Amino acid sequence: MDEIEPLTIERIDDVPILLAQLERMQVEEMHVDMNQLTSLPATLCQLTNLETLHVYGNQLGSLPASLGQLTRLKDISVGRNQLGSLPESLWQLIHLQSLNIAENQLASLSESIGNLTDLHTLDLGHNELTALPQSLGKLSNLTFFLYISNNRLTALPESLFENLSNLAYLNATDNQLTALPENIGNLTNLKELRVYNNELAALPESLGNLTNLKELHVMNNKLVTLPESLGHLKNLKELRVSNNRLTALPGSLGNLTPLTHLDLRNNHLTALPGSLGNLRSLMFLDVRANRLVSLPASIGDLTNLEKLDLRWNKLSSLPEWLQRLEQRGCTVFT
Repeated sequence: MDEIEPLTIERIDDVPILLAQLERMQVEEMHVDMNQLTSLPATLCQLTNLETLHVYGNQLGSLPASLGQLTRLKDISVGRNQLGSLPESLWQLIHLQSLNIAENQLASLSESIGNLTDLHTLDLGHNELTALPQSLGKLSNLTFFLYISNNRLTALPESLFENLSNLAYLNATDNQLTALPENIGNLTNLKELRVYNNELAALPESLGNLTNLKELHVMNNKLVTLPESLGHLKNLKELRVSNNRLTALPGSLGNLTPLTHLDLRNNHLTALPGSLGNLRSLMFLDVRANRLVSLPASIGDLTNLEKLDLRWNKLSSLPEWLQRLEQRGCTVFT
């Protein structure tokens, strides 16, 4: 059997003339990203074999109301368009596995999004959302990514975390969140949590349940303390808490033995716990722009440390073990 050559279309501003040909080809994938499309014809829904529809980076102001007829669709990407609303028929596509509606002008989402129970990836970032549907908690197969960054969210619904125990990546950065729900601790398979650039004043103790977490990014918030339970994050490799209001660190941080990066810049710390000396995997420690007057001697035992930044503190003197760190190859900034 001869191999079928893919059909490639470049720089188009309309598609109706192609649809009859595509229907005869029983096309399963359609990629018309980065063009100048302002609309999609209703006749698009004649492509009943379509499983993938990518129209990312166009100028679409709406989607066809008949979109729900494409019952085989598994992957839709309509990010970076000008969508202010979505057709109700979109939520009838119950076999969807990946949905990208980022970088549009969406101010709200239908509760019917909870019908898409096969979704494993959902990108809602860079819109104008002020709240999330309670029904997102029904998406129990959301296992890969949930992006809700760069919106106008002030809170996350507790229902969001009821059934998402298999989620691997959550990005809620660049919102106006003042707190995280206590039941975020249900996300026991989470590998990476990004909630920087918000208004968080505290982190819930339940974060200690996220024992598969490898990266925690909470920079640029209003944190005064960190929960003692963070010491339970036995797989954490990166902890970034710069630009907060921390005055002290929990001693339990010394339990994070896999940690390689610890960023504490621009806080109000006057001391570091001696337990940091237990972090024998630590490679980068940044404590710039705090209020430190002394350093625990145990830091000198960090044999894998490659960079230590102490600038803009109030150290009365430099300990002799700093010279030992430098002699073995660690870069020290004072």
